[in-house]
Amino acid sequence: MAAFCVSLEHPHPYRFHLMDWISIALLLFFGLLFLIAEVLFIPGTTVVGLAGFALLAAGIWFGYRDLGTSAGHVTLVTALVLAGIIIYIGLRPKNMARLALTEVNDTHVRDARLPDVQPGTVGRAISALRPSGTVLFAEHRREVVTRGEFVPTGAAVRVLRIEQNRIIVEAVA
Repeated sequence: MAAFCVSLEHPHPYRFHLMDWISIALLLFFGLLFLIAEVLFIPGTTVVGLAGFALLAAGIWFGYRDLGTSAGHVTLVTALVLAGIIIYIGLRPKNMARLALTEVNDTHVRDARLPDVQPGTVGRAISALRPSGTVLFAEHRREVVTRGEFVPTGAAVRVLRIEQNRIIVEAVA
């Protein structure tokens, strides 16, 4: 019984030492993980990067405080080397080119104000206009709107006006 009481009063000295190592290693691991996320996936300086540096700093500080100076130096050098490698690899131009958009999009949207459809042009509704739908003008399909009336499929329509890139039509009687 006395041996059991002694073991409760004096816990194994390496048990808490191991817990200190595990907690410090987890702080450094998550700090480096947040730093990787910052460098590779999130542009600019964000909360993720600042949290990563804070976790690294906390891990280093706990390393000095709980494990001693020599283990703190090892923690500091390890964190600095790994962070440097992550930043170097993440910011290399070759790696940034993989993540950056390098192709130029030169397509354009068809403008309803182009001269192929003018006020007074007559076309045929190829869908019901309720009040918007599709009309065929010669060989050009255009999305149009009416002034609120419904026009059945196949009905003839005439362009009244074009305003703010919308073609407004009415049914031809």
